[in-house]
Amino acid sequence: MEKLYYDRPYVKIFEAIVTDCRQGKDSLFEVLLDRSAFYPEGGGQPADIGTLGEAVVLDVRERPEGIVHITDKPLKAGSRVTGILDWERRFCNMQNHSGEHLLSGIVHKNYGLDNVGFHMGKDEVTVDFNGILTQEQIEAAETEVNELIWRNIPVLESYPSKEELTDIDYRSKKELTGQVRLIEFPGGDVCACCGTHVMTAGEIGILKVTGLIHYKGGVRVTMLCGGMALQDYRKKQKAVSGISVLLSAKPDRLLEAVDRLKEEGLKKDGRIGQLSKELLERKTGDYPELDAPLLVFERDLTPVQLRQFCTMLYEGKKGSVVMVCSGDEGVFQYALGSGREDMRALSKALNERLNGRGGGSDLMAQGTFQALPEDIRKAFEDKS
Repeated sequence: MEKLYYDRPYVKIFEAIVTDCRQGKDSLFEVLLDRSAFYPEGGGQPADIGTLGEAVVLDVRERPEGIVHITDKPLKAGSRVTGILDWERRFCNMQNHSGEHLLSGIVHKNYGLDNVGFHMGKDEVTVDFNGILTQEQIEAAETEVNELIWRNIPVLESYPSKEELTDIDYRSKKELTGQVRLIEFPGGDVCACCGTHVMTAGEIGILKVTGLIHYKGGVRVTMLCGGMALQDYRKKQKAVSGISVLLSAKPDRLLEAVDRLKEEGLKKDGRIGQLSKELLERKTGDYPELDAPLLVFERDLTPVQLRQFCTMLYEGKKGSVVMVCSGDEGVFQYALGSGREDMRALSKALNERLNGRGGGSDLMAQGTFQALPEDIRKAFEDKS
């Protein structure tokens, strides 16, 4: 079968003869052609999609029998069909795949790290390296890549013989057999690859690294090229502009504005926490000392406040066993506390009866009940 995606990678529309069509899985069909411009999934690059006649091409796979096009409709064997690629998707894949080669090549050249993982997703491209890179190092690599893009260096394709290959320094993720296809960016990278690429680096447009995290002993780099990088920049610019308006700060001063807002928020949280504690202490003082179980329902308490209030009550001897509940509509958070009894056992018993979950220590237990107030009160009276 003639692989047009290698010989003529810029073909968007082509004619072909259907050599076979068979029923596939999930009411789909598997179509083989005498020639195809549809790239099959492989090497980290997604398959092309588009149409073959009236059939939609949903996926393309390379199998021992040839390039299989997964379609939503059958095509008659022997018929001539027109194939139309989703060119926007294909060119986007070419931009990102070529950009990944340049980035991996520069990182390998400058820092000696190998690309051990590559994935082109719908919203981002990830590249995994087998060692650590700093933010400064990846930014330096990004700069060098873009300088090569702007110089519009050519993208060269070659099929060296086995003898010639021994004298060529090239990257490859695995041991190769048979004919090797090399993709070269002069001054940037030489790598064995089966994917589709742009003809000159300038078509990549720009490469932007958008993330760097530690991953499996190395790093995972997130990147975007060309049209995807432009869309990402537009989205982030809209977000920055919106935040700038909300904070009444210029875009280049947003970090300072957010730091200031965070500091103010922490101060407010601290003051609110202090006032909340004082309020709970006042409420605790309203209860008399009691050598009997005490159940209290309070509205709108956080889990921390539940624990605080329960602790204040049982340490203040307001009950031999204290349970504080907060919630509504049949869902209540609770805190159980006592200086005398094991709260783990009581919590387990109440959870079983009140469709609850939670646990804790012998002094304090917390959790959630899915029950009505009257059912909680009855269960607490029976168990404590």
